[in-house]
Amino acid sequence: MVSTGPKDQMVCELIAAKSAEKKQWFSFEYYPPKTESGVENLKKRILRMKELGPLFTDFTWGAGGSTAEVTIELCDSVKNQMGCVANMHLTCTNMAPEKVDQALADCKKCGVCNLVALRGDAPRGSDKWEAVDGGFNCAEDLCAYITKHHGDWFSIAVAGYPEGHPDNIDTVEGEVDAALASLSEAEKKRCAISTDEAGKKVVTVCRDAKYKIEMEYLKKKCDAGAKLVITQMFLDAGVFIEFMKDCKAWGINVPIVPGIMCLNNPGGLKRMVPMCKTRAQHMMEAAEQANTSEEAFKQWAIEFGTDLCKKCLDAGACGLHFYTLNLEKVTLGMLKGLGMITVEQHDKCLGSEADAKTMVSAQGITS
Repeated sequence: MVSTGPKDQMVCELIAAKSAEKKQWFSFEYYPPKTESGVENLKKRILRMKELGPLFTDFTWGAGGSTAEVTIELCDSVKNQMGCVANMHLTCTNMAPEKVDQALADCKKCGVCNLVALRGDAPRGSDKWEAVDGGFNCAEDLCAYITKHHGDWFSIAVAGYPEGHPDNIDTVEGEVDAALASLSEAEKKRCAISTDEAGKKVVTVCRDAKYKIEMEYLKKKCDAGAKLVITQMFLDAGVFIEFMKDCKAWGINVPIVPGIMCLNNPGGLKRMVPMCKTRAQHMMEAAEQANTSEEAFKQWAIEFGTDLCKKCLDAGACGLHFYTLNLEKVTLGMLKGLGMITVEQHDKCLGSEADAKTMVSAQGITS
């Protein structure tokens, strides 16, 4: 049950104001937990991290609205109780128009006006993505629908893929040297070299012809009403920098915000890189060497992430969007390393987390 609240500040306008002041900013993304205790613990974390001054607080949306109730409740809570600017994902997966209408009505009721319009992943158990009867085929359709029925009431963000969408990334045949030699200069800058299950080196890339289609489609999403682009995960700053240049060349003049994945553990990194087909050949060896303990890996992740963020900001990125994975240590470490929060803010937030964990442990409660 959502509450009634005034309309929120629009993220696109907040970013424009920061840009006019030449001030860089950051935001946090969280996913809805599966349990009530998990939701309460996340709210406490969000409240602590709110003190750091994020521009907005962002929540993901489960396929087909599987987390709809929790996502909207979290947006409502952080906006109307905590005073954060809320940003809500909305996907096309298994979403008939009436489901989208209900989600948008709930947003309007509680005053949430910031959305991320996405196609979404295929539902669990499905091999490929398919639209429901009468539903939306892609994020462009969703943007156009929202704009048609609600004008400019919503500030809409869409996803950008600096390396190309995983569906459009192909394996290049041949041994590594021959495969690389067959690539264009642009392809070489965004290709990934990984090792398959048989121990063979494999080159994957979004070829120029498909990358052109990707950029044309991103332009269509913006023309359909999107006011900013938030990128998917990347681990090479050069890839993002080239993507910013490509967006400008294609007449995509909305803010291009780098999505920064917080590398909280080596297992997560090993899963995400092949799943997202991410260029990571320049850093996997260092990640392996840092995997001597949880603390050592996180310290390396902070240093690596800080350098990645700095290069993006130095190249002209307006801000940073952190995929926190509902954790805070690595995110806080990067912000401290960048000078975007003070040492005192960092230590206070981590201290509050440590105190909370001690209390939970003493009471025999798990989350």
